[in-house]
Amino acid sequence: MDIRKELLPFILPAILLIIWYLLTDGLHLIPYYILPSPLNVFTAAWTLISNGKLFMHTSSTLVKVFSGIILASAVAIPLGIVLGWYETLDRLSSLIISILRPIPPISWIPFSILWFGIGLSSAVFVIFIGCVFSVLVYTIDGVKRTDKVLIEAAQTLGANNWNILTKIVLPSALPYIVSGLKVGVSIALMCTVSAEMIASSRGLGYMILTASQLFQPGTVVVGMIIIGLIGILFDYGFRKAQDRIFW
Repeated sequence: MDIRKELLPFILPAILLIIWYLLTDGLHLIPYYILPSPLNVFTAAWTLISNGKLFMHTSSTLVKVFSGIILASAVAIPLGIVLGWYETLDRLSSLIISILRPIPPISWIPFSILWFGIGLSSAVFVIFIGCVFSVLVYTIDGVKRTDKVLIEAAQTLGANNWNILTKIVLPSALPYIVSGLKVGVSIALMCTVSAEMIASSRGLGYMILTASQLFQPGTVVVGMIIIGLIGILFDYGFRKAQDRIFW
């Protein structure tokens, strides 16, 4: 294993951390209320860990993210396979999908509050809206890109539609589905934080908003860092899945 290659991604963050320290605690060029120092952020993180609030807000955010992604996948993957397989249904639904897909998920927050109130259901609905179209479009595309020669060969051998869909189309579309889920997770994190700032009483978004109102910039940065770390973990998991699936 090349140690230098493994350490390469950490060089730029280390440089930025040193610059951050020099601008704040080192040379005192930037005041605390504009940008908290690394020490302030570490102190805020330690306080949040000690009182259990960081775990509470992080776990609440993860529950919303997983719930929204699972719900979106349960709807988008089967629907995407059906629409990708039946061209008539695809044409029938293409216009409505094209209209709804570009609408920002956070614009649904007022309706989510009206329909579900403040809490978990409201946030999960916004995450669902944010994820479902990316997974759906990638799934449709994956089904359509299935090698027609394989489908024709299976039909020649007497395979029915169910066998073709489960044994040929779904495995062929799986890399596209994973790519759609990868995009959906990124959108889900953004939707979660946005929804938690407006339609939730706990979670990292709620923690960030409350900290900004109480003039606690260190806590705000801690929340931002945790969101980034969650994104890195999800991205790592999907990259590992793609390494196993893509051939």
